Amino acid sequence: MRIILTPVFVILFVSDDPLLKKISLVVYIIAAITDWYDGWLARKFNYITEWGKFLDPLADKILTSAAFLSFVILGVLDLWMVVVIIVRDILITGLRLLADMRRVNFSTSRLAKWKTFIQMGFIYYLILVYTFYADPDIANSYSSLFKTLTNQEGIFFAMLFVTAYTFFTGVYYLLKNSKLIKKAFVNEGK
Repeated sequence: MRIILTPVFVILFVSDDPLLKKISLVVYIIAAITDWYDGWLARKFNYITEWGKFLDPLADKILTSAAFLSFVILGVLDLWMVVVIIVRDILITGLRLLADMRRVNFSTSRLAKWKTFIQMGFIYYLILVYTFYADPDIANSYSSLFKTLTNQEGIFFAMLFVTAYTFFTGVYYLLKNSKLIKKAFVNEGK
């Protein structure tokens, strides 16, 4: 469901219509709820499948990457930072999936869970602020507040922190799991 809702979110969010932006916020929240609900169902009824293990992290990465790219399209975020995040996430997710196919399991670190929390928190902040900022009535009524909330320098440094933390967790993941990675990929034929 998240994968299907992602392009709907992007099309609505990058539009100039304030109503469509508000609808995009609802679409994004629904997509996030499906993630929570999917995880809850899987744990409660032990519906853990290989297909689900593949699609769940992929859907998460598609949704977060699309949200970050939407802000690049709108000129809010710098492309290079989003590329660092996307490349890190593709690399680590791909590595985990390939290792899992070879029956080598990597555990998700607490740092990686915080990475996801920080990324999602920042995305929600941006979506909320820019959704309501797009409405002229709201933006005009609270112009000084929105001037602070959309301060480009503040957003740049917040995104720089998100990018640096994401990159750090990727390096940490590779170093922490280097023996398992070697076992899964280098010694595969032995």
